Amino acid sequence: MTLRVAVAAASVALVTACATAPPVAPVEIRVEPSFVADGRMSARRGNDGVAVHFDWRHSPRSDDFDVATPLGQTVARMRRDASGIRVERPNEAPETFADWGSLTTKVLGVAIPVDGLAYWIQGAQGPNGNASVERDNAGRISVLRQHGWEIVYSYASESAQPSRLVMSYPGSEPIEVRLVVDKLEAWRMPA
Repeated sequence: MTLRVAVAAASVALVTACATAPPVAPVEIRVEPSFVADGRMSARRGNDGVAVHFDWRHSPRSDDFDVATPLGQTVARMRRDASGIRVERPNEAPETFADWGSLTTKVLGVAIPVDGLAYWIQGAQGPNGNASVERDNAGRISVLRQHGWEIVYSYASESAQPSRLVMSYPGSEPIEVRLVVDKLEAWRMPA
């Protein structure tokens, strides 16, 4: 009788181990076309790194992305509007760049895909390019892979908005960007 009980218990354990959990329904994220966000960011490529506070106002027509030292001194004001992409720094003439990657490399030492980041910071994949998504038990994106980047998300309690992102890009000098999002909310542009 003891052998039967042991075999039955082992069979139940084997069946339970092979059972899969039902798929989690994805959380629907409302991607805001215009938002304001602020928080802290660190970026590292190889042995070089930087840590800043960011204040970002994004809309389909423009971006105002300010970065400051941890003590609050403005380091750069990165801008995108109809006239192009540029950076304004204290006591320096504005510089114009062809794209966000060139600008962020000059200012932060790392090419950050700001166009993709406008979606990723909201916990959503960008519209351009294929993406691979892993979800947590609540249906939120936990890992997103898009445009060669891997973004790992952390959430505060039951929030649908991520509170932390760790972005990494492989290469001869791997890139890692960490964001702590203190505020992210919809922004309505003035008429």
